[in-house]
Amino acid sequence: MLSFWTALSHLLGWTYTAAWSVSFYPQLILNWRRKSVTGLSIDFLTLNPLGFLCYSISNLALYASSTVRASYRARHDGHNPQVALNDVVFAVHACAVAGLTWGQSWVYQRDPSQRLSSYNRLILLLLFLSLLTLTLLATLERLSYLSLVLFLSSVKLYVSAAKMVPQAWVNYRRKSTEGWSIENILLDATGGLLSLTQLVLDSWVDGDWTGITGNPGKLGLSLLALAFDALFVVQHFVLYRGRRGSSNGKEQEREDAEAAAGARARAGRGEQRGGSLGDRGALLAGEEEAADEDEEEEASVRRRGTEREPLLGRTRRGHERASSVSS
Repeated sequence: MLSFWTALSHLLGWTYTAAWSVSFYPQLILNWRRKSVTGLSIDFLTLNPLGFLCYSISNLALYASSTVRASYRARHDGHNPQVALNDVVFAVHACAVAGLTWGQSWVYQRDPSQRLSSYNRLILLLLFLSLLTLTLLATLERLSYLSLVLFLSSVKLYVSAAKMVPQAWVNYRRKSTEGWSIENILLDATGGLLSLTQLVLDSWVDGDWTGITGNPGKLGLSLLALAFDALFVVQHFVLYRGRRGSSNGKEQEREDAEAAAGARARAGRGEQRGGSLGDRGALLAGEEEAADEDEEEEASVRRRGTEREPLLGRTRRGHERASSVSS
């Protein structure tokens, strides 16, 4: 029969798993309803699946691999790693949903400026080369598999920090949390608190306080979640509360429709102004053309007048000579 503390640990574990798992869906649904990922960091969407892939492998190895668990016991005075089944379920599920959300960034609308940063492109390359090298060393028995697993946990921690910083920066630069789901963060904070509580409780029940630091992935993930979630809550509810995103997409759809209507109205006014300017331009052009024609006519009259004057002079002189002869 399970002891009270063990039962409490299971309750905490599966509750945090549910909270953290559900936290992925508000953003996924919001993107689907808006058919857009505007307002999201592409670094966040790209790094998230990689981090949870590493976390899934790490948890699976610590939970099910006899080789890794034996190596862990050798380092921790015979104690097993503090990894529960709910940790594995959460990590695998999170990896799948994060991959789906990343796929939305390739299908739905996004701003041209939304690109993976050059810095994280370089980091991804270095991480890939490091994982390849360490896996090869572990295969050749030059490195323990436990060391490889712990490295995977550290990759997850880096990715968690690296994906959160760009999102916080995007919110700051836009002075808005529009297009971004706060429910995701509230659930994430709940999961982080419960996960940390379960880890501490399990280590206390097992009589091994090193079990807290012996699972750096779970410990670091919980602390990072609580720290960044606190920042995001302040951004959403305090700093940029006038520009909140919508969790169900209806408010966002209304705002998008209003923005589109406003754009069409401005375009219509621009066309009217353009038409009015065009009419005035045509009138001025007509007046200039008429003035040119008047000038040409006056010049023609002057030329004809100039030509008639010599002719009249010659005619008068001819009449004078004729009068002289007849006299």
